[in-house]
Amino acid sequence: MKSYAAFEDLSIREVISEEKDLAPREVRLSITHCGVCHSDIHLREGHYDLGSRGKLELAKTGITYPMVLGHEIVGTVSAVGSEVTGVQPGDSRMVYPWLGCGKCATCLAGDENLCAYNTSIGLVRPGGYAEAITVPHEKYLLGHTGIDPRWAATLSCSGLTAYSAARKVLPLDPQALVVVIGVGGVGGMAVNILSALGHRNITAVDLNPENLKHAQAAGASNTLLLPGNGQRAEQQGELRGKARAVIDFVNNGTTAELGFDLLAKGGTQIMVGLFGGELVVPTAIMATKALNLRGSYVGSLGELKELVELAATGKIKPLRLSAGELSAPGVSAALQDLSEGKVTGRLVLEPVGA
Repeated sequence: MKSYAAFEDLSIREVISEEKDLAPREVRLSITHCGVCHSDIHLREGHYDLGSRGKLELAKTGITYPMVLGHEIVGTVSAVGSEVTGVQPGDSRMVYPWLGCGKCATCLAGDENLCAYNTSIGLVRPGGYAEAITVPHEKYLLGHTGIDPRWAATLSCSGLTAYSAARKVLPLDPQALVVVIGVGGVGGMAVNILSALGHRNITAVDLNPENLKHAQAAGASNTLLLPGNGQRAEQQGELRGKARAVIDFVNNGTTAELGFDLLAKGGTQIMVGLFGGELVVPTAIMATKALNLRGSYVGSLGELKELVELAATGKIKPLRLSAGELSAPGVSAALQDLSEGKVTGRLVLEPVGA
């Protein structure tokens, strides 16, 4: 079996491995689609930026190289373990990749994405930049009837991240101001989801006018174009202290400070992006304005099931999707394009000749 692994020198190389016999509950899928996510860039680089605290080296968290990245996966079932009953060869399924230990209180409560003992696909387990993948249990496989498989692949990360973050600020009065910072692939989906769930006062914030155009089409009622030189946009003053919620899909030092300044009393800031940096919080302001700062990391299996049901209704629309080649050169080119900001919407890789 071929896979396309990231090495410590940042290269992507083809690796050949033997397919192992399946455990009783395991399922093997032939990859038909695998989305490319910005977190793969951080994983390839091997660290997260912690601002004045330096860098979090991923090798110290148990992640080893070479690593087969890719966690937005749709594939065709090719083999099943002896105790699998819910799927059979030939079925097309999307994969929930955010796995924990499966045994602790957090996992048993349905929040494997928050487990302290991360075993996620594409991070710890081999991911979808490969010809095939083995999933440890059929419960992590979801049908996608009525949903384009290219889009279905992206739902398991970008869609789920957007949905979980949006759910953390709702319910709200539909006219309460919600600000979404960074409306590329993930933030744009969040705008669409908020609108689909009935919210009507959404301001989209971005550096890219094209992203703001797509956000308006997705349901944003207002937009704010940030200057690229670190200066503050003129319209920012009109929003200061008025947002009931801010969702930050960039989450660097600049955007985190912007979001904090926009919060109204009792407001909530959801910090999602992994671009890195830090936020210096005035403790007296936190108390006197009764503010809430909350992180959001992908989402639970239950939330993904809710999102798939919502997507099947047609109330949320697919992002702009572009295709790439699922090969070592294709993965390398895709990650490079994404790191250079050349991708609008989401990029999905498919096997050569698919």
